[in-house]
Amino acid sequence: MNRTEKTALVEGLIDRLDGVPLVAIADYRGVNVAEISAFRDTLRQHGIQYEVIKNNLALRAIKGTELEGLGAHLTGMTGWVISGEDGIGAAKVLKEATEGLHKDGRFVIKAGFFDGEIIDGETVAKVADLPTKEELYSMLLSLMLKGPQLVLGVVQAPARDLLSLLTNYEAKLADGE
Repeated sequence: MNRTEKTALVEGLIDRLDGVPLVAIADYRGVNVAEISAFRDTLRQHGIQYEVIKNNLALRAIKGTELEGLGAHLTGMTGWVISGEDGIGAAKVLKEATEGLHKDGRFVIKAGFFDGEIIDGETVAKVADLPTKEELYSMLLSLMLKGPQLVLGVVQAPARDLLSLLTNYEAKLADGE
């Protein structure tokens, strides 16, 4: 690879990393080609990229950015997982896709970047446990509807109680005749 190609690769990486909500770097030692291909396909289906980038080129790309702290973890064989727009959804997909590989110690998340901070590999897995945007919207909508439901219950209570009282009175009069 000549200097021009390296420069283009670094610039392309800078563009892909700009504003991305989640980045994870992993040691993929011991994972065979078929497993990596299946892993890439799974990620690609969810709009997530997986790339193997030379550490020295990656260091150039992250220099002077929020991701610069990842440089300390760029040793050995390093694969980059770059999320789409939904960082939490990407973390969930990453956790599911690497479950079997992670148990064997063949695919280990070294570190990551989420919400403006450099995080360790264990924290990347914890990000996957956070609710997604859709789940948060659902929770918010549920909370917004709860108030009017309670108010409606309070408004309907006197009429319901009056109806119950009249029904009981009617039954008492029917028994008394």
